Amino acid sequence: MESRSYQVCFIRILLCLLPFGVLGQDPWMLDFVKPAQNPIMKADSSYTFNCPVTNKLVKWQKADVFNPGAIVRNDTVFLLFRAEDNPRAMLGGRTSRIGLAYSTDGIDFVKYPEPVLFPDQDEFQKWDFPGGVEDPRVVELENGTYLMLYTSWNQDVARLSSATSSDLVKWQKHGPVFRQAHNGQFLDTWSKSGSVVTELKDGRLVAKKIDGHYMMYWGELFVNLATSLDGIQWKPILDEQGELLKVFQPTLNEFDSHLTEPGPPALYTENGILLFYNGKNLNGEGASTEVPDGTYCGGQVLFNKGDPTKLLAQLEQPFICPDLPHEVTGQYQAGTTFIEGLVFFKNSWFLYYGTADSMVGLAIRKQDP
Repeated sequence: MESRSYQVCFIRILLCLLPFGVLGQDPWMLDFVKPAQNPIMKADSSYTFNCPVTNKLVKWQKADVFNPGAIVRNDTVFLLFRAEDNPRAMLGGRTSRIGLAYSTDGIDFVKYPEPVLFPDQDEFQKWDFPGGVEDPRVVELENGTYLMLYTSWNQDVARLSSATSSDLVKWQKHGPVFRQAHNGQFLDTWSKSGSVVTELKDGRLVAKKIDGHYMMYWGELFVNLATSLDGIQWKPILDEQGELLKVFQPTLNEFDSHLTEPGPPALYTENGILLFYNGKNLNGEGASTEVPDGTYCGGQVLFNKGDPTKLLAQLEQPFICPDLPHEVTGQYQAGTTFIEGLVFFKNSWFLYYGTADSMVGLAIRKQDP
């Protein structure tokens, strides 16, 4: 534990000396501001959908809408958001579906009437139902195809899954991303939160290949790393003992003392790979005293772009935390700003997040001239 504390201390000193940011500036993510329009999206029981698994009409957005992925297409921001149907069910016991919404200003969104990804009568039902499909992250691949990484939740094991689309509306499921890797060793291992490394090109974030492979930070308790040739099937990187390689871990007595979970797609920058992550504070012993027990805040770490397993720097304090009333009430009342969507839009960075597992929030960082 002493060696870990020494490493963290050294990294934080290094951060103060390191030029940082997508455009080679100082720590630019620290000046995100939550606009007055928050929250920008709420639950709405007027939307209905005929569930193909149960053949029943459900109010698919009645309980909550939260944890969105984001992408820019044709000068429009699209959100792929998680929606839950039954407000009377306990946390984790509802069925989630993924909806689509669009906006020409990045703030006011129009929702499509029905979900675009959902549990169905298909080969993926055993992974997708009854819990549903959750927490999408979306990126554009080099060939223009859109890749969504999401959690399949059958209320037994969470499995990171993939789907692809050419238009963001019609999606083809491909199932759990680790079912072929290492002879299926990790198919039944709990997996979530795929953050693909992207690069800003002509105002769009496009998945970046490093040494011929896409790279993905993933995990929940710890940050792991995986590689892929096509973005659909992924191979986790293992350590010398054949276990999942942990490239970043929680730090006791800090805001991320319980878990470090990847957020929106990572950014390949001049200075390294910038990973935004969701840090959760412990309850009780080992928790930070700077934020309430159980709170989710957003953090940042920087990895070596030549060796994405090598940690270079870590922000000492979270750059976003729950501080608005709707961020500390709702389904998860300990407080949540769960960052998941990031786009560069109208010369600004727009960061979309879930609030208390109940609504969608937004923070904006205007780009310097």
